[in-house]
Amino acid sequence: MKAIDKLIEKIKQTNNPTVIGLDPRYEMLPKCVTSKYSQDLEGVAKAIIEFNRNLIDYTCDIIPAVKVQIAFYEMYGIPGMEAFKETCRYAKEKGMVVMADSKRGDIGSTAQGYSNAFLGKTVIGEKEESIYDVDFVTVNPYMGTDCVKPFIEDCKKYDKGIFVLVKTSNPSSGELQDLKLENGKEIYSQVAELVEKWGEELRGKDGYSSVAAVVGATYPSQLEQIRKLAPHTYFLIPGYGAQGGKASDIALGFDKNGLGGIVNASRSLMCAYRSDKWNNQYTEENYAKATRAEALRMKEELNQVI
Repeated sequence: MKAIDKLIEKIKQTNNPTVIGLDPRYEMLPKCVTSKYSQDLEGVAKAIIEFNRNLIDYTCDIIPAVKVQIAFYEMYGIPGMEAFKETCRYAKEKGMVVMADSKRGDIGSTAQGYSNAFLGKTVIGEKEESIYDVDFVTVNPYMGTDCVKPFIEDCKKYDKGIFVLVKTSNPSSGELQDLKLENGKEIYSQVAELVEKWGEELRGKDGYSSVAAVVGATYPSQLEQIRKLAPHTYFLIPGYGAQGGKASDIALGFDKNGLGGIVNASRSLMCAYRSDKWNNQYTEENYAKATRAEALRMKEELNQVI
């Protein structure tokens, strides 16, 4: 099954176009978790694993996918990367579609090495070893087609997918992505058209491709424009919640059947127990229940507009 078909199937099963972002920092974790472990890299990794597992356990039946941002694991060294691998493995075991948010982008054998790690296999003598074995990985395309091609080839070979950065949600994204080219198009428009082309051979049964795009919710007019430019491209939509993206804006990235996008929420889900909406109802010890409650609220809000 193509990666995009797997993702859409899970979205339909849960009736929820949401991905939970697991971007843990030690200082964000509840004390009821961190107090169990030593204050060193190994202890931090163990705390992250416990925290992530609990959130996965409480959301895997209502949220179709998890996005694991690798930076928040790399910063804790080798133990942190073990926590990254275990988080991906556990989420997959629980039936979630797993996205590694690593934004890799390089050329030639380097790009192939990145793709081997996340999507394909690493050759060791006569053996092939899966390293992280996620369903999707985010890719930075700004070195051109040859930095994306190895990922696309592994998508074909292993039924995997990629989300290519097109229009990101951060405040300064326009400094480069909105610049006009000689042909009059913005850079993000040109990239969107390339992504649509790159994905032609990987379209699934709903017409969408496993070569997908990252398009932020914080720029709704561009979101709407890119949806028209890339009708067969599925969107990973960051910027909802803590970054200010609204559900009504996000709807511009979806098609008439309610497909076309999956909305990421990280801090608003992970730290729901701290929010004004839930801190009177859930104690720190019930942080995972607060995350589930916020996930159900978000699901209802999104489904009302898409």
